[in-house]
Amino acid sequence: MKSIDRYMARLIALPLLATLVIAAMLLMLDRMLRLFDFVATQGGPVSVVWRMLANLLPEYLGLGIPIGLLLGILLAFRRLATSSELDVMRGVGMSFNRLLRIPFMYAVGLAIVNILILGFVQPQARYYYEQLRFELRTGALGASIKVGEFTNLGSRMTLRIEQSRDSGRDLAGIFVHVQTPKNDWIAVTAERGRFMATDDPNVIIFRLNNGTLIHNHPDFRTPRVLQFTAHDLPIDLPRFESFRQRGERSLEFTLPELARLGHSNAMTEKQRDTSRAEFHFRLAEVATMFLLPMLAVALGVPPKRSSSALGVFLAVVMIVTFFKLLEYAQSVGERGAVDPAVALWTPFAIFTALVVWMYWQIAYVPGGQPIAALERGFASIVKAVTRRLPGRKRAPIPGEQPA
Repeated sequence: MKSIDRYMARLIALPLLATLVIAAMLLMLDRMLRLFDFVATQGGPVSVVWRMLANLLPEYLGLGIPIGLLLGILLAFRRLATSSELDVMRGVGMSFNRLLRIPFMYAVGLAIVNILILGFVQPQARYYYEQLRFELRTGALGASIKVGEFTNLGSRMTLRIEQSRDSGRDLAGIFVHVQTPKNDWIAVTAERGRFMATDDPNVIIFRLNNGTLIHNHPDFRTPRVLQFTAHDLPIDLPRFESFRQRGERSLEFTLPELARLGHSNAMTEKQRDTSRAEFHFRLAEVATMFLLPMLAVALGVPPKRSSSALGVFLAVVMIVTFFKLLEYAQSVGERGAVDPAVALWTPFAIFTALVVWMYWQIAYVPGGQPIAALERGFASIVKAVTRRLPGRKRAPIPGEQPA
C-alpha cells in the first residue's frame, strides 16, 4: 500500500470509529433508561437489562455502520479540502477515482460485516430480546419480592415481607396466604424466614421461624391454629407457558430463510409479500453502502473560500431520510399494493442516480460543486439573520463622518 493510501486510511479510521461508538452509545443510553424502568416495573433482576441491551446491539450497529462510514469518509475529504492538501493531490494528477480506492475498501469490508449482522446475527438477537421481554412479563426470570408490598406467586399464593437483609437471605415480618385446590386456605405469620432449594426444581421450601399457622376448611367448625418455632412451607413454583417459536415475525428470519419463504407455495400471499419485502429491504440497506463513498466526496468538499459544514448536515439528513423512505417502501410492499422488489429498488435507483450525478459534478465538471447553490443560500440566510440581531452595530468606515 502506498503512503497516500495509508494516509487516507488513517484519516478515515478515526472519525469512522468515533461516529460508530458515539452513535451506538447514544442509542443504547436512550434504550437503557426505558429498559431499567420496564424491568423495575416487572420486578425482574437488574442483570437482565444488560442481556437485553446486548441483543439490541446488532440492530444499532446495522444503522450505525453506514452512518459511521459516510461521516468517516466525508470528514476525511473535508479535512483534505480545507487544508489545501486536496488541491495538491489533484495538482499532481490524482483523480477522485484514485482517491476513492481506500474508501471503497472500507465500504466493501463494512458491507460484508453489515450483511452478516443484518442477515444472520440481528434476527437471532431480536428473537432472544423478545423472549426476555416475554419472560419478564410472565415472571419466568424470577420476579423479585418487593419489601412492604403484597406479591403474588402464581394464582394461589400471596406473600408479604416487611424487612429483607443479607441480599434477601434473611427475611423478617412474614405473611403468607395460600389457597389450596381442596377449597381450603392457609395463613401464616412468622418473625423470620428464608427460601431453600430442593431436589425438585419446581418446588422450594420456605423455612419459617417463630410464627402462627391458621388452617381453614369449609368442613371445619373453627379454623385450626398452630404455634410453631420452626415450620417448612413447601411452595410450588408457578408453571409458565413456553415462548413462541422463532420466525413468527419476518424480522426474526435470516436472509436464506426469507429468500426461501418468499417463494414458498405453503405460505399465504401476504406472508410471501412480507418475507420478500424484508429480504429486499436488507439487501437495499447493504447495497447503499457502496454509494456512500461517492456521496461523502460530493458533500465533503466545500466550495472554494468556504468553510461551511453544511455538507456534513446534509449528508446525515440524506442518509436518514433515505432509510426512512426504504422503510415506507417496505410497508407498501408488505401490503401487496406494489411488488416488494419494485417498491424497494425504485427509490434505491433514484437515490443512486442522484449520488452519481453529484459525484460526476465534482469529479468531472470543471468548477462543478453540487452544493454550491445551497452554500450560497445558507450564507445569505446567516447574514440576514445576524444583520437583524439586537445590539449588532456596523463597523465605521475610515473617514466616515458620524451621523
